[in-house]
Amino acid sequence: MSTETIQDEQEAKRQNYSEAEKSDIFDTEFMPHVDSMYSFAYRLTFDEDDAKDLVQDTYMKAFRFINSFERGTNAKAWLFRILKNSFINEFRKKSKQPAKVDYNEVEQYYNSDDAGEKITTDLRVETVQHMIGDEVSGALNAIPVDFRTVIILSDLEGFTYEEMSKILDIPIGTVRSRLHRARNMLKEKLAEYAKEMGFNK
Repeated sequence: MSTETIQDEQEAKRQNYSEAEKSDIFDTEFMPHVDSMYSFAYRLTFDEDDAKDLVQDTYMKAFRFINSFERGTNAKAWLFRILKNSFINEFRKKSKQPAKVDYNEVEQYYNSDDAGEKITTDLRVETVQHMIGDEVSGALNAIPVDFRTVIILSDLEGFTYEEMSKILDIPIGTVRSRLHRARNMLKEKLAEYAKEMGFNK
C-alpha cells in the first residue's frame, strides 16, 4: 500500500491544520522520533546514505500528508508506516532483497483464539541478554527483510501486534506468525555465535 493510499484512506478524517499547527506537530510529535526512524531505516537498507535518504523522504511525505495525521495519536507508528512503504516502493526495488515468503501454513493457528501473546520469547528478555550488539546485528541482518522488519518493530521498537498490523498493512495473525518464524530464524543465527563464544559449553 503506497503513502498515497494512506492519504486516500484517511480522507474522511482529514484535518485542517493551520501552518503554525503543522509546524508545531512536525516539531513536537514527528521530530522526536528521528533517531528511531534512522535506526529502522539503516536496519532495512544497511547503508548510511540510503538510510538518511529514506528518513528524509519519510519526513517530507509526513509533512505533505500531515492533514491525514490525527494529533494526539501514535505519531511514531504513523511515521514508521510511511517509512516502511517508502522502503518497499522506492528503495527496496533498488536492491536484491529476498522474495516474499508464504506465511499461510501457520497463519491459521495464529489467527485462532488459541494463539497467546507470548508464543515466542521476547528477544529483550532472553536471546540478547548474553550477546553483544555486533553479533545480534549480524544475525539480524542475515535474515530476510520481511522477518527482520517484524523483529525490529516488536523487540527493538516495542510496537504492539495491533500497531505492527497497521504499520505493515497485514492482519494480526500474519504479524504473529511472521514474528514467531523471525524469532526462530534469529535464534538459529545467534546459536551459531553462542557456540563459537562458548555459551553452549
